This record gives sequence, C-alpha cells and structure tokens, in this order.
Amino acid sequence: MKRSSCYNGYSLFLTMLMLCVVSRSQLTTDFYSTTCPKLLQTVRKEVQKAIKSETRMAASLIRLHFHDCFVNGCDASVLLDGSDGEKFALPNINSARGFEVVEAIKTAVESQCSGVVSCADILAIAARDSVLLSGGKSWRVLLGRRDGLVANQTGANAKLPSPFEDVDTIINKFAAVGLNITDVVALSGAHTIGQAKCATFNTRLFNFSGTGAPDSTMESSMVSDLQTLCPLTDDGNKTTSLDRNSTDLFDSHYFQNLVNNKGLLTSDQELFSSTNLTTKDLVQTYSTNQSLFLDDFANSMIRMGNISPLTGSSGEIRKKCSVVNSLDETQ
Repeated sequence: MKRSSCYNGYSLFLTMLMLCVVSRSQLTTDFYSTTCPKLLQTVRKEVQKAIKSETRMAASLIRLHFHDCFVNGCDASVLLDGSDGEKFALPNINSARGFEVVEAIKTAVESQCSGVVSCADILAIAARDSVLLSGGKSWRVLLGRRDGLVANQTGANAKLPSPFEDVDTIINKFAAVGLNITDVVALSGAHTIGQAKCATFNTRLFNFSGTGAPDSTMESSMVSDLQTLCPLTDDGNKTTSLDRNSTDLFDSHYFQNLVNNKGLLTSDQELFSSTNLTTKDLVQTYSTNQSLFLDDFANSMIRMGNISPLTGSSGEIRKKCSVVNSLDETQ
C-alpha cells in the first residue's frame, strides 16, 4: 500500500512535469516581451521600409511564410542557402523573393537583442505586417518558434500547392499539414495582392488542356489582354497582377474576380469553377462579405503558423537567416 502510494505520487509528479514542459513549449503572443521588447516595432519599421520601396514586397513576404510552413513546418528552412535548398525547388526558383528583406529585418532585430529571435518568427511577424500595411486586418502573432537546421528541396517540390493543380489536389496538400477547406479558400485570398509570371498561367490562354482553345472559364476580354501580354513566343517572365483592378489593396476583390471568371491562375479559378460546392460557396460568401474574409484569413494564418513549429531546445536561433550557425561561424 505504501509502495503504491509512492508510485502514484511519482506518477503525478511526472505528469505535472510533462504538462509544464508542454505548456512552456507552446507558442505565445508575449514570448519576447522581456527578452526583446522592441521586436514588433523593429520588424514593422523594416517591413514598412521594404513595402515603400516596392509595393509588391508585401505579397512576397506573405508567400515566404506560406512556403516555409508547408515544408518541414514553420522553421525558416525556406531561407537557407545551398543548391539543395528549398530556394531552388521548382515552386520557388526564380519565384520566391524577399530574402534580402528578411535578412535586413534580422540584422535590425539582432542589433536590439542578439541571438534571441528566430528567423521563423520574423517570417510570421513580417507576413502579418505585410497584410496590415496593405489594408488587411491585423492579428496577434504567436511566437516562440526556433529555426530548423536543414532544408528540404524534395519536400518543397512535393508539398507546395501548384498554380496548375485542381482543387482536390490542393485540398489534400492542405489536409496533409492539418489545414481544412476554409483555410484553402481563405489563404488563397492572399492573391488579392501580388504578381504572377506569364509562365504560371499561359497554359490557359492558347491551348488549354489540349483543346486548342483558351480556358473557357476565363472571361473573354481578360483572355485577349493576357494573350497580348504573354504571346507564345515570349519567355514567360513578364508579370501581371493576380487581382485585376485591385492590385495592391488587401481586400475581397479577388473573390469577386473569381465569381466573374477573372481568376488568373488555374488554382484560383478552380475554387469557384470546380464541382467542389464547399469552395464555391465560400468564394461566393467572401465576395460579398469582406469582413468575414479578413477574419477567416487572420485565423487561417494563425493556424498555418502553428504547423509543426520547433520549440524548446529543438533547432536553433540562427545568427543569419540564410545559413545555420555552424556554417555562419566559418564564413
């Protein structure tokens, strides 16, 4: 009886200890309140500077956070240099951008509190600020991530949604990281700002799916405009706005475009034109209810930012976002 009592007490102690460790490893909004109290102001200032220099940078910073979290979780692996890095995966090569802005933010943060704030957390804050500074809604960013030690180019090629994919494929990729259909539609709304290269949509303009004709789900005047911008003889590197007529404002106009068959990418228009009634209904709702879209987008960004974060003693706090510390020290 005595032995059982001691055993039960010990079990209770272990349980409480584990709960303590788990609770301390969770992301929190005030993670740096004492260790780097000026973090949020510092990041905001740098993001403002970057967007003032190039408006498109807001979309690029949001995309970096997205492309980071879908591969290895939100661990800043997308920022790592190297020929085998995620930067050179097909969805990112000559496409992902803003790396120099993240390094500038990191340098500014390091001057305030050296070796404290992860690059993964900087990506999350910068994405939020990019939305806010483009006219979207703010949210309290959960913090406490640590940086990964390895990139995953193979994972980036396999896991990142493609502009050429259908709705079901994209839904499955979101589900693989714990996100649902509402997250698919809401996060696609990030395309309310930013640009896309002709190469990501020109298959819709001339010989869609081998039909010898443009994609019938694209509005005719838009087809004509884009055929002029992106002739078959072009290299595919010209860009155009993802959200026609509301280029730089973070609003629900993107969804109005989809309802009017003016989505630019196959993966955009499929949200409304496919047989998936759930995505179609959400697109219709967001097109007339901007407040709901902005709320759902913020909540989806929070959920996305919580994909498999490294916490506690896992990973590291990189000194430079492009290299792990052991390599940084040798340069």
